Amino acid sequence: MSVPGIERRARGPLSRVLVVDDEADIRELIDLTLARMGLAADCAGTVAEALALLRDNRYQLCLTDMRLPDGDGLQIVRYLSESGSDIPVAVITAYGSAENAVAALKAGAFDYLAKPVSLEQLRTLVKSALRLPGDVRPDAGPLVVGESAAMQQVGGLIEKLARSQAPIYISGESGSGKELAARQIHSRSSRGAAPFVPVNCGAIPENLMESEFFGYRKGAFTGAESDREGFFQAAQGGTLFLDEVADLPLPMQVKLLRAIQEKKVRKVGSTVEEPVDVRIICATHRNLRECVEQGSFRQDLYYRLNVIELRIPPLRERREDIPGLVRCILSRICGEQMPVLTEAAWAALEHYPFPGNVRELENILERATALSGGARIDVDDLQLMAEGGADLQGGRAGETLDDYLNRVERQAIQEALEQTGGNRTAAARVLGISFRSLRYRLDRLGMEV
Repeated sequence: MSVPGIERRARGPLSRVLVVDDEADIRELIDLTLARMGLAADCAGTVAEALALLRDNRYQLCLTDMRLPDGDGLQIVRYLSESGSDIPVAVITAYGSAENAVAALKAGAFDYLAKPVSLEQLRTLVKSALRLPGDVRPDAGPLVVGESAAMQQVGGLIEKLARSQAPIYISGESGSGKELAARQIHSRSSRGAAPFVPVNCGAIPENLMESEFFGYRKGAFTGAESDREGFFQAAQGGTLFLDEVADLPLPMQVKLLRAIQEKKVRKVGSTVEEPVDVRIICATHRNLRECVEQGSFRQDLYYRLNVIELRIPPLRERREDIPGLVRCILSRICGEQMPVLTEAAWAALEHYPFPGNVRELENILERATALSGGARIDVDDLQLMAEGGADLQGGRAGETLDDYLNRVERQAIQEALEQTGGNRTAAARVLGISFRSLRYRLDRLGMEV
């Protein structure tokens, strides 16, 4: 079918891209760039022309401007989404128009480009889009999410998010499995063969943050004896996972926002910016919206990071997953010689509130296998604590001195973190210890997010 006003290009076995823009010079620039990459392109200047081509042809990618004479690029994004098409769509937005980019990503766009179009970023985007899998990557491994309805929903969303480049905000309590979800999104995406770089934002001293994130040049400061790459460069082509992103100080939030918007970073001591191809996934156990309202987190960065939210439910909301998690954890700890839990032990686990979620379950089972000394784990071996800190079996019965001291220390740290809104530096001051000492204790007690 011939559509008037639509430019047709080469046919054949090449991957085909639909380019939608009302400016002829931009269409020609993108068309030439794609041709040099060995790709065929059809070009349209309006929403109507684009929809006509999409109905009659099969494309591997669609690039569309946001502002068109008869509508906007979101209409094309929504059309493909509602029709069940798996064609990735990237939108081209005006420079500095963050709201349009976020709106497009929320509507289902794969990624975005800002005008004036950078050919280097265009080529990177196209390569990433054309690697997108139609099915699960064969090397991605099993998607372990549990049998509960809540985790089945999480698993389905992970599959969808793996096919996008949109920033993701993962929310959930400490120990609920936020990093595991981020790793699964990465491994099942087109970036799965590239690095996954996890960063605990609350564990980096403020004066080192810029150099840690963006790298530095030799001689940039005392001790900089050679060039060094930062987290963004280490994650090139892959995923940068920002854990405890709410702990970032405001000055660093400004720099991070610019890096995300411009897709470029500048090393400390350098005068030029370097392009980076990195997907951002962030997480925190704190309520990020409340942090925005309190003024401790920038609103513009919040909207950039929270394009799509993935909530990981706490273990107490999905108790039907406990048996499967127990078997999985015991298999990892003990191999084929797994101990058997008594009925009393199963009942105790079923009614336990799990304030530390899956991480706490792992700690409980590791301790129980050490204490049981046999092929059976009984309720006494679990040493479960009530919410108030008392042993569920009564007082300190069966509890060693080390366990008792660890419990008291854990409770004191938890109270300090709650008192300071999760700020580790402030919590260390409340406890009268150094920040480094607090980090060590959090790690030893299994309280790290």
